Amino acid sequence: MKTNILTLVLVLIVFIFAGIHFGSLPWTPARIAGVVIGLPSLALLVLARIQLGGSFSVRPKAQALVTHGLYSRIRNPIYLFGALAIAGIFLYINQPLYLWFVVVLIPLQIYRVRQEGKVLEARFGDEYRQYKSGTWI
Repeated sequence: MKTNILTLVLVLIVFIFAGIHFGSLPWTPARIAGVVIGLPSLALLVLARIQLGGSFSVRPKAQALVTHGLYSRIRNPIYLFGALAIAGIFLYINQPLYLWFVVVLIPLQIYRVRQEGKVLEARFGDEYRQYKSGTWI
């Protein structure tokens, strides 16, 4: 649980720092898009981490099958909203070229999703397969 809170605090600090440090830049369409993408994604990322609760871990573990809240529709909302939040930050700080980082991040996240899926399927079997069939990514 301490890891969950610590990582949430770090994410929020990065967003606050970016907001303050780059707040004086002129408002361009890219920066506006960054806010429109980044802030809701950050809110949904925080919500997903809270809903995951004690099941959060850096390495794949099968402590519990979380199927409520955002997890009732999306199997991996932390990865999805994390990538969107990062993209939003890059647009907000007026560095759209850094979006290539997100492009590189996607295959790595797909790999992690598959590894986690194997662990969850091994632990929860048919319950996980049923859950997987009714959710997105």
